[in-house]
Amino acid sequence: MHDFDKNSGEKCPFMAEADALDAQQKATAAAAPAAAAAPATPPAPPAEMSAEEEIASLHAQLAQAKEEAQAEAKDQLLRAAAEVQNARRRAEEEVSKARKFALESFADSLLPVLDSLEAGLAVQDASVEQIREGAELTLKQLLAALERNKVLPIAPAVGDKFDPHVHQAISAVPSEQPANTVVTVLQKGYSIAERVLRPALVMVAAEK
Repeated sequence: MHDFDKNSGEKCPFMAEADALDAQQKATAAAAPAAAAAPATPPAPPAEMSAEEEIASLHAQLAQAKEEAQAEAKDQLLRAAAEVQNARRRAEEEVSKARKFALESFADSLLPVLDSLEAGLAVQDASVEQIREGAELTLKQLLAALERNKVLPIAPAVGDKFDPHVHQAISAVPSEQPANTVVTVLQKGYSIAERVLRPALVMVAAEK
């Protein structure tokens, strides 16, 4: 074993290694508090948008909002148009059904009149009185059928004031009656549901 002289100043290799390790630990211990005391570096703030970039972003948002609003308005318009078309189609169907029903009802009410006419013509050697009775009965049936379908006669009485809405004057004749009053009814008129089908043909008193 090698002997080391204490007075010679030469250190044992093991002692030198121990001294180096001790110095390193001291240096680490001294650096640790300093590192702990140092404040943490704050994160970098986000970069602020320039005025041009902010304006461009606002324009993009506005354009997107306009596109969305236009798409929604177009969708609502299409829905409304479809609803109007459906409502129109339903109304046309209802009108068609009403007309068809009215025509069927009117034709059905005339069938008894047709039956009476055919029955009267089938009678052989009928007397004048029988023919007249049959004609009067058939006329009543016809008038009843017309009335059920709101077809009413326009038959002004003599002396009634002339009404151009429901009367048609054929001529004006001298009369003791007041002017523009009905003197003679030449032909009855008829109305249906308060609409004039045919005005009554009349002669009126002339002005004196």
